[in-house]
Amino acid sequence: MKRLNGGGDVHGVADLVSSGFALGKMSVPGSYQAAAGPSAVPTAPPSYEETVAVNSYYPTPPAPTPGPNTGLMTGPDGKGMNPPAYYTQPVPVPNANAIAVQTVYVQQPISFYDRPVQMCCPSCNKMIVTQLSYNAGALTWLSCGSLCLLGCIAGCCFIPFCVDALQDVDHHCPNCKALLGTYKRL
Repeated sequence: MKRLNGGGDVHGVADLVSSGFALGKMSVPGSYQAAAGPSAVPTAPPSYEETVAVNSYYPTPPAPTPGPNTGLMTGPDGKGMNPPAYYTQPVPVPNANAIAVQTVYVQQPISFYDRPVQMCCPSCNKMIVTQLSYNAGALTWLSCGSLCLLGCIAGCCFIPFCVDALQDVDHHCPNCKALLGTYKRL
């Protein structure tokens, strides 16, 4: 192969063009070839499909013709039209062995003290803050008996029944008034 010089070697260009190297026909298939004659340049560049060879492996199918084979119907004006398509959704089949899943929420045990507690009422299923009520319990009666033994007979022994800190505490729901729990002091 000859090398082109800056001086413009005409015979070298002709040899290069006629060898097929400049046209790229070494690796790219196509319908263009160098024309024999005075002009060695092709008249039009190759198409994209020829360059990339897209259709060489997958031939395109022929276009369908309108008629009874393709599903096209002829309308009142003589033009082809598609029939209306009706799509249905499949109906689910009931399963005889279906398992029903039930979610159960387990509430942690609540410790009741001598102050209100925020909780979900098991009776009415609402979030509440409990109401408190005080009742005489074992600590109240022991306090009363010990004050009696110390000599407070004139009515001072009944003071524990008036002090909330010595009584048991009942927790009630403010909505449904259900008894939720009791805090025993002793």
